[in-house]
Amino acid sequence: MSRVDMTRDFMAVKIAVLTVSDTRSLSDDTSGETLVGRIQAAGHILADRKILPDERGEIADQLRVWCADPGIDVVISTGGTGLTGRDVSVEAHRDVYEKEIDAFGTVFTMVSMQKIGTSAVQSRATAGVAKGTYLFALPGSPGACRDAWDEILVKQFDYRHRPCNFVEIFPRLDEKLRRK
Repeated sequence: MSRVDMTRDFMAVKIAVLTVSDTRSLSDDTSGETLVGRIQAAGHILADRKILPDERGEIADQLRVWCADPGIDVVISTGGTGLTGRDVSVEAHRDVYEKEIDAFGTVFTMVSMQKIGTSAVQSRATAGVAKGTYLFALPGSPGACRDAWDEILVKQFDYRHRPCNFVEIFPRLDEKLRRK
């Protein structure tokens, strides 16, 4: 079972938040604000925050920019993971991934099932890694952002979380780039 090992030091992670929406601005971005509040409350660093329209190329380009930035360890996007024609976040993320974290979507669905029942099948939450940066695409509701952060991400971004966590493998995410 998972636990927190208090003999290990907490390590702050640098996280960028991207809201994907054709209609939101910073003043009414409740999902982005939900993530920002939780990131900061957990002791992590908000490295950047942006809002982009539901445009696959623009989203993928921004993910690539952040993946190339040594000041960003993680990108969390919210919005654009549904089934409508404008929902392209998942496709944009997958355009950038080097490796997909398949179990993230499964675990997110399990968490969502407890909150919204079978409506969870409409989410296409996904995660992956590119250029040593973790990328997560979450649904665009504050509830989904709370669920993903509180039930999964806050634990995986805590270096003290045992038996394992995302933070402890940061140094190895881009090891293929260092091989000759």
